[in-house]
Amino acid sequence: MDPDAMTTGVLRNPDFLRFLGSHAANELGANISRVALPLVAVVTLHAGPAQVGLLSSLQTVAFLLLGLPAGVWVDRMRKRRVMMASDLARFVLLGSIPLAAGLDLLSIEMLLVVALLAGVAQVFNDVADSTYLPNLVSTTQLGDGNAKLETVRSGAFLAGPGVGGTLVQLLGAPRTVLTTALGALASALFLSAVKVPDKPPIEKAERGPLLQDIKEGVAYVWQDRLMRAFSASSALGNLCVSGVTGLSVLFLAETVKLAPGGIGALLMSGGIGGLLGGLTGGWLMRRLGTARATLLATAIGAPFGLLLPMTQADWRVVFFALASMMISWAAAMSNVGQSTYRQTVTPDHLLGRVNASVRFVTWGVIPLGALLGGLVAQEIGVRQALWLLMLGRAVAFVPLLFSPLPRMRDFAEAQPRQ
Repeated sequence: MDPDAMTTGVLRNPDFLRFLGSHAANELGANISRVALPLVAVVTLHAGPAQVGLLSSLQTVAFLLLGLPAGVWVDRMRKRRVMMASDLARFVLLGSIPLAAGLDLLSIEMLLVVALLAGVAQVFNDVADSTYLPNLVSTTQLGDGNAKLETVRSGAFLAGPGVGGTLVQLLGAPRTVLTTALGALASALFLSAVKVPDKPPIEKAERGPLLQDIKEGVAYVWQDRLMRAFSASSALGNLCVSGVTGLSVLFLAETVKLAPGGIGALLMSGGIGGLLGGLTGGWLMRRLGTARATLLATAIGAPFGLLLPMTQADWRVVFFALASMMISWAAAMSNVGQSTYRQTVTPDHLLGRVNASVRFVTWGVIPLGALLGGLVAQEIGVRQALWLLMLGRAVAFVPLLFSPLPRMRDFAEAQPRQ
């Protein structure tokens, strides 16, 4: 078969389209909930700032607590079943909120418990999801498939909050949460229609103790020079960008002194950049090679971040939009490339643990970056803190220069390690 045809035929694969539909339903629902859940707390339950902050943290804390063991457990189960069980669990959990509100039984304590348990289900969904694509497409189609998934993810991130805000205005916050529950149910139905059978999990006789299996996944990441460099680069980049994200509204409102409408428009620019990264990722990788396109995007995106602290309430307001778009475009391209590489070189029986180990490192720094950004801004000022964080983001690609990446064209050339 012609290799180019194989890389361009991913949308002709009915099972991939079903998987893509599952992604669209899940991601849109999750991003609607970013607006709906806090509004349930504030509008319906009259929660204070501390309770809203706790709600936000409980939605993501499960990855820090369970990220590594989740990788082991996912490797021991059939991936599609894990995703479907996670979707159904989130359907029940999120669906309980409008039901309880209608019966006048909803409380802040119940909302916090639902947020925590839904976050736990999402951890298993994310780990299984990032492990499942090689079941559906060939190795040469991984880059294009990941690019399509990234397009859906970025599009949902861009559209979700706006759709969520509109639905809250029309239906009320509790009923809007029902739409996120229905998104999880739709995702499960799409997955149930996939025809390709799940690959069998690790046999019980081959399983080790939990801690030993976690160590095996972490060691695999550490011993792979490129995977180690990717993890270091992403961790540094996420640390700095999460600090910038935490300061962005304060910077635009208090330092630049923009109106709320202008702030909202600028904050959307990152979503546009991510969407463009997903849309152009497959095209660039087919023409340049998956490895070259990943390195090029990361290097090109790095200096644009330095424009962000130069933003002013005049024509230079475009600096914020351009920096946000290019950072998000580069991040989307990098996500596609990294996922493709891990799926190419990692044996099936280890892929869940490897994905979980990488995400534990690269996502675990996000709350730390937000805290760091606030502390630095408190000491030296918001604009100065943004300069420091963006300088850190600009050099985040340096570990990749000392890895095998500059000498590679395509990740498909890499040999799977045992």
